[in-house]
Amino acid sequence: MRDLLAREMPALFAHEGLWDGTYRHVDAAGTLIDQHRMRTRCEFPASGAFAYVQHNHLIWPDGREQRLSFGGVFRDGRLWWDTDRFHGCGWQTLDSVLMLTLHRKDEPGVRFTEMIQISDDGESRARTWQWFRDGTPFKRTLCDERRVSRDPEAEL
Repeated sequence: MRDLLAREMPALFAHEGLWDGTYRHVDAAGTLIDQHRMRTRCEFPASGAFAYVQHNHLIWPDGREQRLSFGGVFRDGRLWWDTDRFHGCGWQTLDSVLMLTLHRKDEPGVRFTEMIQISDDGESRARTWQWFRDGTPFKRTLCDERRVSRDPEAEL
């Protein structure tokens, strides 16, 4: 599966490894409603049920932490997720930008579209999420990340 995914979505593999960054959530008026640090590890297993696995470690300034992991399967030219929190898919554009549309299971009526673009040198990336509730935009998430390691097994 790794070879097929590499052939169909080659830009995705530039994201393999460990990333560290800041996530800022703003409401529709641009007011900051949450900010936290995120360490994200992206891996592409050679075998197993998932073509892609992501591990997240969220860290808030007040000391709260949360760890999440989820896997995606590759089919029909897209990466698909179906977890306890969300379902949806991701794809690569002709310009090697990654796009995702995910529907939240834990928040009925809420979905977001994410755009992920990596820098020319592959050492930083920007992610932007457009959130919709019942079809109406209500917040945005702005993510700025830098690469910590290219090792897909680096400590989160």
